[in-house]
Amino acid sequence: MKEGGVKGEILERYAQALLSLAQDSNILDQVGNDINSIFDVLKHSPDLQEFLNNPLIKLSDKKAVLNRILGDSVHPYTRNFVQVLVDRRRIMFLEGICKEFQALLRKLNQTVLAEVTSARELTDDQKNSLREKVLAMTGARQVELETRIDPELIGGVVIRIGSQVIDASLRGQLRRLSLRLSNVA
Repeated sequence: MKEGGVKGEILERYAQALLSLAQDSNILDQVGNDINSIFDVLKHSPDLQEFLNNPLIKLSDKKAVLNRILGDSVHPYTRNFVQVLVDRRRIMFLEGICKEFQALLRKLNQTVLAEVTSARELTDDQKNSLREKVLAMTGARQVELETRIDPELIGGVVIRIGSQVIDASLRGQLRRLSLRLSNVA
């Protein structure tokens, strides 16, 4: 999902710069894992996002917190990249840059993202089966599954691949049946 305007350009420019640096340095897998970890932390910590987005907080304090969070778990290039974002007052775009980086990396690796929503946690066999079906549908080399649980589906799954949605949920089947019955009456 591309963001438009100046923000979209910023996200793409920084994500592309990090991707190029990682490729040139042969550390693409490591930086990709780092970005996934950072994105996860940001997604699950609204307080951290609020802290980083607050223009009243000193840059040195933001750097100190980020250094504490990232520690030695990320490659020095990734840590430096995040520090540059702080220095250039672009840290509020970190989540968007992570998302854009992931999209660029998927494209580079010919990987498709399948967002799967199910009524309950999927087993490993079910996930593997879904991967195989998505591979067959898309012709991609790899499939990355992002799973969510929505008990209101009752059963089955809803799969979103880009703008394509495949609703194989019980709720969807009941809705379609209801529509057919209302057309008959």
